[in-house]
Amino acid sequence: MGEVMAADLDELRAFTARLRCVEAGGDAGLGIEWLDAIESLKSVGCAVQAVITDGVATSIRADRRARGLPRSEWGRGIASQIALARRESPNRGGRHLDFAQALVHEMPHTLALLRSGRLNERRATLLVRETACLSAADRGNVDRRLCSDPATLDGVGDRGLIAQAKALAVELDAASVMRRHRKAVSERRVTTRPAPDSMAYLSVLMPVEQAVCLQDTLGRDADSLIATGNSGGRTRNQLMVDLLFDRGTGVSVASGVPVAVNLVLSDETLLAGGHEAAQLQGFGPVPAGIARRLVADAVDGDVETSLRRVYSCPQSGALTAMESPSRTFPKSLRQLIDLRDRTCRTPWCDAPIRHHDHIRSRRESGATTADNGSGLCEACNYAKEGDGWTARPVHNPGGTHLIDLGTPTGHHYRSAAPPLPDPAHLRAS
Repeated sequence: MGEVMAADLDELRAFTARLRCVEAGGDAGLGIEWLDAIESLKSVGCAVQAVITDGVATSIRADRRARGLPRSEWGRGIASQIALARRESPNRGGRHLDFAQALVHEMPHTLALLRSGRLNERRATLLVRETACLSAADRGNVDRRLCSDPATLDGVGDRGLIAQAKALAVELDAASVMRRHRKAVSERRVTTRPAPDSMAYLSVLMPVEQAVCLQDTLGRDADSLIATGNSGGRTRNQLMVDLLFDRGTGVSVASGVPVAVNLVLSDETLLAGGHEAAQLQGFGPVPAGIARRLVADAVDGDVETSLRRVYSCPQSGALTAMESPSRTFPKSLRQLIDLRDRTCRTPWCDAPIRHHDHIRSRRESGATTADNGSGLCEACNYAKEGDGWTARPVHNPGGTHLIDLGTPTGHHYRSAAPPLPDPAHLRAS
């Protein structure tokens, strides 16, 4: 069986190499046929990935069970291995694993439609999501009623598909749907993520009635300011955002940002009009002009501001040390790691840093140093402690900080810390 799979893998790689050479032709009709065929190929690939993902998880769990490991260890780190293989974050790896297990064990008709190319990955994911609160039997019922006949969902849009799945879920188990709603309410949260043009999305997950009330209130008050001539030339949308900021922080937008942020920029960008982007911790790159304006606004306003020097390797730009004369932000190894790594150091995971981890563990006499330290999100740190995982710092003189991460299947991945902005003397050389 293993030899057959290895031969199939070689054939798949050869086909992938051939597909890379395909180029657009002048025949539009043939081009549409190509698009249709490739879309089917993507769906088939998704189905096969699901089957293999479930097989990997089953194999790893069986091996750990046979070796007498405690049950709590059987599934640890599997989602992270799936994520690394697919070049995605561990969070996405967990979703892929849940998706695969649902299709293989509880939704055979959805899996068959996916394998036939009649259903794409997104729509299959919606079906899995909307039936997650149901028992295996009820989920199988929805699967049969919606996907046993390919014609049932032909031409149905995503909203229509969600509506049909929700209606069947309520019909089969209204109590589970309500329990899922209560759980969702308990998980309400506020998050941010980068947007184009040095903007950011502030997302609030809350009960629908609260969200509608909040938006209506902001819109009403913005309309009132416009009607009374107190808008200051701002549009309705601009006013709604400013009102949200004012009420959320207790200060006016014009007063500056009242909480501390770490903005890392080169001396040339700050003092000599350089153009290299700065790095805003928790967000990412910020254009030089905007970074200088943020600093100037903070200095001119009532916001407490401090400056600390950060030292980088002149060849690679890697962070090597940090000075902090400010009593507000004392010198700290944890802060140095935060500034160096910026986000979780697991490849393809850009979650915020929550844990400061010894790369080579204390059990292995790992030192508490910057070279042997890394910033990790909570999930990645727990996964790394699982059976069969290894991690070690890679000696890289004159280069950026490197980590070698090994998985229980023997695969290895490299993680490189991002460089700091170039200092002026390096640019001049």
